[in-house]
Amino acid sequence: MRAFLNRLRRWLWRQLFFRMVFGEQGRAGPYLPQTRIAPSTCIEGEAGLELADHVFIGQFNFLDATAGLRIGEGVQITNFVSIVTHSSHRSIRLLGRAYASYEGTAPGYVRSPIVIGAYSFIGPHSVVEAGSHIGKGVVVCAHSRIRGHVPDFAILAGSPARVIGDVRLGDAQLLERHPELASHYAAWAGELPLAEPVHG
Repeated sequence: MRAFLNRLRRWLWRQLFFRMVFGEQGRAGPYLPQTRIAPSTCIEGEAGLELADHVFIGQFNFLDATAGLRIGEGVQITNFVSIVTHSSHRSIRLLGRAYASYEGTAPGYVRSPIVIGAYSFIGPHSVVEAGSHIGKGVVVCAHSRIRGHVPDFAILAGSPARVIGDVRLGDAQLLERHPELASHYAAWAGELPLAEPVHG
């Protein structure tokens, strides 16, 4: 009986608190029928969030949109990801108790928007820092820390993250097996680059 009650308790918890439902509303007011944001995700400064459709944002993420956060179509943000458009830790160290009453822009305070390009993937436990611009089709591996500009189709890993590959190599192999998908892929990604000739 206890096992049954525990299963029931877990099922109810999922239904009431962690259930993801399709359909969000963008900043400009359009309905986004294919976008899902988990209820456990915290969004600060929601007025600064610019959201496209077909976006998936999983459980237990922190999105700081206070300085502007643009998330492109088809982006997937997994779980336990932090995306922060400001950073005050340097200012607080410099000013100490005076930070709370300091007038004007505090020295060392960082505030800058973030852009995440269409069909990019942000792996779990990653951090995207203020001012970052992530191109389209990017894969960010788990536990990565992103700062700065990331080119389209890059595979990133590490802390700090660095480019370790290009997703189009794997995409080309999949498209060889599924040529019927080539027009869908080209519609957002463009044509695949030609393979480099092998010189022997």
